Amino acid sequence: MILDIHQLTRRFGNVTANDSVSLQVRAGQLSGLLGHNGAGKTTLVSQIVGLLRPDSGSLHVAGIDAIRRPALARRAVALQTQSTASLDGLTPRLAITLAARLRGLSARDSRAASARLLEELDLGPWADRAARPEGGGLSGGVRRLTTLAMALAAPVPLLVLDEPTNDVDAARRRLLWSALRRRADDDGTAVLVVTHNVNEAESVVDELTVLDRGRVVASGSPAQLRARGLGEKAEIDAEGAGSYDDTLRLTLRLPGEPEPAPTDAAAELRREALGLHLPEQLAVQRSVVVGRRAILTLPASRAGEAVAWSTGQRAAGVIEDYTLGPASLEDAYLALTAPKEETLA
Repeated sequence: MILDIHQLTRRFGNVTANDSVSLQVRAGQLSGLLGHNGAGKTTLVSQIVGLLRPDSGSLHVAGIDAIRRPALARRAVALQTQSTASLDGLTPRLAITLAARLRGLSARDSRAASARLLEELDLGPWADRAARPEGGGLSGGVRRLTTLAMALAAPVPLLVLDEPTNDVDAARRRLLWSALRRRADDDGTAVLVVTHNVNEAESVVDELTVLDRGRVVASGSPAQLRARGLGEKAEIDAEGAGSYDDTLRLTLRLPGEPEPAPTDAAAELRREALGLHLPEQLAVQRSVVVGRRAILTLPASRAGEAVAWSTGQRAAGVIEDYTLGPASLEDAYLALTAPKEETLA
């Protein structure tokens, strides 16, 4: 096991940022860490790379005790931080070459690695353009891809990437994920990607861990998490695959503000949409409120009843609009991380 975290806890005063977190990433695995802002993801990453010391628990990287020997463990990890590192005065080619040299590659091998990564991530047009202060010279997406290439410049047992797709356009995002997939499949690298982009994670990663309020609330393959979060009865085969064609998502757009005052007339409409009169014939499996959306999962066999009921609610002014479509991992994620007071019975 390349990354082995067991019951890791980190507090800041009275705030518990990570609460008994356990997480494993094996060689050749592309794993995702999902969580809302403030869930404790960055605090966990800071402990993995030795920037923070946990209050309790164990943490091993490539077999090294990262709590007792953080400097040694850090050599086994390449990190791309959430905030883009300063590249002022550097071209992408030079920045990647320097990163490879700092990782111990020879001058010739560093230049070769830089050339390969510039091509792999389609950074050629900007390869020799220097970054300037305050964002000049290079766009945010090019800077982001350059810092990713710096993390990929030399082989390591563990890659940790914090929101790597931020500011990256759709075409190069595909190149980014392909590059990470190759590192896992071809080189046996353990890859941990921290993200809040559920849809991207679902299509790429092997395993997912969901962090909420500092605690792990679910872990498994995307298919397993979707089954758990939606309360489905689909059978999961040995490869973690399953069929979800029998589950739909009904999204209701609610009137008023996300959290209207109790005296506001919109509050009454919101309460009406939330529960009060969800008919039994819809056979709702799960429901959650996010801002001005109420998201319900229900059997596909109830599609007709769902459309008829939703159309009536819209005509009565209880909801503004609705959509009906296949359920997704995002629905499961919202259900797993929803505050109790926002979950419908």
